[in-house]
Amino acid sequence: MKKIMLLALICMASLSSFSQSFRNGLGVSVFSGKPDGLDSKVMGAITWSPYLSFMEKDNLSLSVGLPLSMGLSGTYNSRVDKSENTLSFMFNAPLMLNFNMGAGSSRKNRDRFGWFVGAGFGYHYQTGLDEIEIDENGDYHTIGGEKSTVGPVANAGVRIGVGSSSRHNIEIKASYMKGVSGSKASIIGVGCFFNF
Repeated sequence: MKKIMLLALICMASLSSFSQSFRNGLGVSVFSGKPDGLDSKVMGAITWSPYLSFMEKDNLSLSVGLPLSMGLSGTYNSRVDKSENTLSFMFNAPLMLNFNMGAGSSRKNRDRFGWFVGAGFGYHYQTGLDEIEIDENGDYHTIGGEKSTVGPVANAGVRIGVGSSSRHNIEIKASYMKGVSGSKASIIGVGCFFNF
C-alpha cells in the first residue's frame, strides 16, 4: 500500500511540474458517413473544439479534446396533397488524445506553423439515412432513418499562427472513424477552425 501511495504522489508531482492550458476553437466541418448497406451521405456541421493541453514544453504538448460537431441539412416542403421531408441531423463527438508540435501546442508558443496527430474513441449519430424497399406488389416504402455508432478515431492536421503574437491560430484537420457497433459507419471528416 505504501508503494502505491508513493507512486501516486510521484505521478501527481510530475504532472504538476508541467504547465497546462485550456483552449477552444470554433469552425465548420464536413462529414461523409457510409453505414453498412446504405449510400454515403455528406453533411456540413458547426464544430466547437475544446481541449486541455498538458505536459507542455517549449515547442510540444499532449492534449485531450472533445470536438463536438452538429449539422442539419435538407428540405421540408408541405402541400395540401403531400409533404416531402429530406431533413437530416448529425452529431459527432470523439474524445481525442493529440501530440502537438509548433503553433497551438501551448499558449506560450509563438511559432507560425504547427501540426498535430492523435487517436481516440468517438460517437456518431445521424438521421435521414432512409432505405427504400420495394414490396411484393412493386410499391416503394421508406424504412430506417437514424443510425448511431461508436468506434476508434484518428486525426491529423496543421495549425497556422495568426496575429502579431501568434497566440491564436487557424486549424485545418482531417479525421477518420471506423464504427464497430450499430450502423458500423465509416466516417470521414474535414474541418477548418479558429482557435482562441
